[in-house]
Amino acid sequence: MTPDLGSMGALAVYLVLAGLVFVESGLLVGFLLPGDTVLFGAGLLAGDEGRLSLPVLLAVVLAAAVAGDAVGYASGRRLGRPWLERRAARGHGDGRGLARAEAFFARWGWWSVVVARWIPWVRTFTPILAGAARMPYPRFLAANVVGALSWGGLLLVLGYAAAGDPRIRTAALVVAAASVTGSVVVGAVMRLRRR
Repeated sequence: MTPDLGSMGALAVYLVLAGLVFVESGLLVGFLLPGDTVLFGAGLLAGDEGRLSLPVLLAVVLAAAVAGDAVGYASGRRLGRPWLERRAARGHGDGRGLARAEAFFARWGWWSVVVARWIPWVRTFTPILAGAARMPYPRFLAANVVGALSWGGLLLVLGYAAAGDPRIRTAALVVAAASVTGSVVVGAVMRLRRR
C-alpha cells in the first residue's frame, strides 16, 4: 500500500521516504514496497504544493538508497555463498540458477548494480548478490551511487516536472502503470516457472 504523502507534513514525508527507500534497497523484505510510485509522488508534491524542497528530497533519497545498498552488500558479504545455496535449495532449484547468476554478475557486475535500481524486486537482491560474490567494494560503491542518483533523481524530477505539465503527468502515469504491471507479471511468471 502506498503511503498518503499529501496528508503528511514535510518532515514526515522526508522520514517516510528515507525509510522506504532504505528498506527497499537493503533489506530482503523491501521487494514488496512501492518505491517508484512513492518517489514520483514525492516529486509531484514538491512541484505541486511547494512545501517540499526538491534538493532536500534528492539528498534524502540518495543517502537512503546508497546506505540501503551498502547494508545489502554487507549482508551478502557476511552471509556468503552457503547462505545463497541454502536459499536456492529451499526454492527447489538445482543450483544452476545460482551459477548462472554468478557468471552474469562476474561479467556485468557494475552495470547490474546500476540497472537493478530500475527493476522492482531485483534492486533488493542485487546488493546482496554483489556482496556474496565479493565484488570489490569501491567498484560496488561507484555503481551504487550512480544507480541511486539516476533512479531516485530521475523519478523525483519527473514527478516535479509532471506537476506543472499535464502531458508529462499522463505519460508518467502510463509508464508507472506499465512498470508496476510488468513487475507483477514477471514475478508471477517466475513463481509459476519455479513450481
